[in-house]
Amino acid sequence: MANKEVSFSYLNELNEIQRKAVETVDGPVMVIAGPGSGKTRVLTYRIAHLINVGVAPWQILALTFTNKAAREMKERIEKVVGPRAQKVWAGTFHSLFARILRVEAHHLGYPNDFTIYDTDDTKSVIKEVLKQMSLDTKVYSPGAVRSRISSAKSNLITPKAYAVNEEMLTYDRMNRMPLMHMIYDKYVKKCMRAGAMDFDDLLLQMFRLLYQNPENVKAKYQRQFQYLLVDEFQDTNFLQYEIMRQFVNYEDSPRNICIVGDDAQSIYSFRGATIENILQFESDFPDVQTFKLERNYRSTQHIVEAANGVISYNQRQIKKKIWTDRPGETKIKIVKTLTDTEEGKRVADSIIEQKNRYNLENTEIAILYRTNAQSRVFEEYLRRYNIAYRIYGGLSFYQRKEIKDLMAYMRLTINPKDNEAFKRVINYPKRGFGNKSLESLIQFAEDNDISIFESIPMVEMTKRAKTILTDFMRLIANFRIKAEKANAYDTAMYISKKCGITDLLKSDNSMEGMSRLENINALLDGIQEFVEDDELEPGEEIADKSLAKYLQNIALITDMDEDKGNTDVVTLMSVHAAKGLEFRSIFVVGLEENLFPSFMSLSDPNQLDEERRLFYVAITRAAELLTLTYANSRYQYGQMRFNDPSRFLEEIPPENVDSIVPLKPKAQFGEPRVLGGIGLKPISSKKSMPKVDVANFSANSAEEIKEGMNVLHMKFGEGEVLAIDERNVATIHFHQVPENPKKRIMLQYAKLQILN
Repeated sequence: MANKEVSFSYLNELNEIQRKAVETVDGPVMVIAGPGSGKTRVLTYRIAHLINVGVAPWQILALTFTNKAAREMKERIEKVVGPRAQKVWAGTFHSLFARILRVEAHHLGYPNDFTIYDTDDTKSVIKEVLKQMSLDTKVYSPGAVRSRISSAKSNLITPKAYAVNEEMLTYDRMNRMPLMHMIYDKYVKKCMRAGAMDFDDLLLQMFRLLYQNPENVKAKYQRQFQYLLVDEFQDTNFLQYEIMRQFVNYEDSPRNICIVGDDAQSIYSFRGATIENILQFESDFPDVQTFKLERNYRSTQHIVEAANGVISYNQRQIKKKIWTDRPGETKIKIVKTLTDTEEGKRVADSIIEQKNRYNLENTEIAILYRTNAQSRVFEEYLRRYNIAYRIYGGLSFYQRKEIKDLMAYMRLTINPKDNEAFKRVINYPKRGFGNKSLESLIQFAEDNDISIFESIPMVEMTKRAKTILTDFMRLIANFRIKAEKANAYDTAMYISKKCGITDLLKSDNSMEGMSRLENINALLDGIQEFVEDDELEPGEEIADKSLAKYLQNIALITDMDEDKGNTDVVTLMSVHAAKGLEFRSIFVVGLEENLFPSFMSLSDPNQLDEERRLFYVAITRAAELLTLTYANSRYQYGQMRFNDPSRFLEEIPPENVDSIVPLKPKAQFGEPRVLGGIGLKPISSKKSMPKVDVANFSANSAEEIKEGMNVLHMKFGEGEVLAIDERNVATIHFHQVPENPKKRIMLQYAKLQILN
């Protein structure tokens, strides 16, 4: 179809380059859409324009990644062209391909009314296969097996191809899963016999349908879909792109494919997305017309220039220069803190400051982190300051299943009468105690007005059930003995290892399994922090570091977890979850080497580039205020780790930040980075925190500390020991603490370095 000179009022809402992208309807078109550049408007107006120049709505296939995006797309198109918009084939890859397969599945040997298995169904089938093969689910965890099968399908690898793929077989042997190819084969056959497809099959079988039936099925849909549009093209995987090519690559095809995306926002390789699709699009379609949407309507100049500066360090990219006409006086703030605990406090302080200074609502503020496990310390300080918040796309830290499971073991250790904790863990990890046995145990306890735990020795049960309960009682008894002798951290570590939760999570090497294990480690790190906090609370004579005291403290915090229906909330989320969103104020936290960028990316240039793209996405979510924070030290796996600030901070042009970050030669992959003491300027605060060189800090033992000594404390800086009482509590005057400089500190837990 040739372009038509038609005047439509909606075109006047577009800038010059947006309008060209909308009006160029024929042939392959690539729209590179920078952040905040009006991508959705271009995509929807392009579809509306196609309809207005004579294309039948049902001849347009528009593929998205979320149902929400598809729904919003149709609503916007309808505002321009009316009810005809409802006839456009707009939806997710999975939903639209499922719609086609419902008509054509018989060509593949499936019934047209095939079942679609969800994640739980898939895991259930995998468990059946593992049971039939007598395989240990701790080695072949259902989650890891499902992830491996999904990866194979996304890369068009069938069970037969898998069995002769030496690279995949070697990987499986390294992960102690040498029979993975056999599991895959049996799984596929089981699904086929059941007339069922999983989510990955909706793509794989769609490809098979088109590829294996070129004369009838493929030709039919090639004739129907004259125009193909793909949103967020940088997030497509190998299989999705191959399906698109089946639609548009044929003899005499006009190849009317339009892709919209941004290579600089390609951040989902862990889901199978490949940046190669967008980087190689021009070579696959040499006659493509490319339009770059470079004007950012969202962010101020300092934020846009910072984003340009950072992304310029990536070698493989489609070059563009994002610009904005929003000047903005506020530069980017970089906040250096000594510990992750202080980082949480400073972010909460800054939120209050911004709300007062700029009249921000909570809902205009977001905290972004690299991993979900980082949310804990920010949640705790927001609660203390009574700042309402929500976790976007997930649960509050203490509401996550793995956290509640381990906490239930701790609660039962301190109070065996805790019936809710008992019910939660009696069969987790699984120990073969059935629901009927549990019901009878609960009923016996109620009938006799005692706790479930107390009823165990009295109730009549099968020998097997009795043995399980006796072993469980012995386990809890051992936990109680440990709790009486050890501090909260040592007890919690002992419980996490002996109860089996840690081993269970370690056996699941899927992304979900690794995330759950990270959360467990974050919980334990928080308990270690509680134990090592040496400052006595007002009125406290001696520090109680027991597990019971920790649970008491945490119960007061988690009581706020219940959703009170408040909509004016600060948003906490991972950077991955933030893509596509925007806020007036953004805090990007944990900007340290090995955390952001992730330690797993440092030896691979491609992965490091993706981490940089992830940082690019994070900072471009901010419209007006951007605060970047990092901590010199944080607890990780029970140890205090000292960290260098992220290399990404150095890549921001110095003229765009409040504090000058001296640029140093870029470190090569694997080289140590020496960035200590770069002197970043913190957010203004009433209390000026002392500067301590954590790398050279060396604590003396409690016995060496004497009255009259000058000492150095990690948190409070230099001070003089004024007195030490009979309970070994030191009163120290800290010279660099302007408010309440006298602190009472337990020497048993204190980390003090003698200065003279």
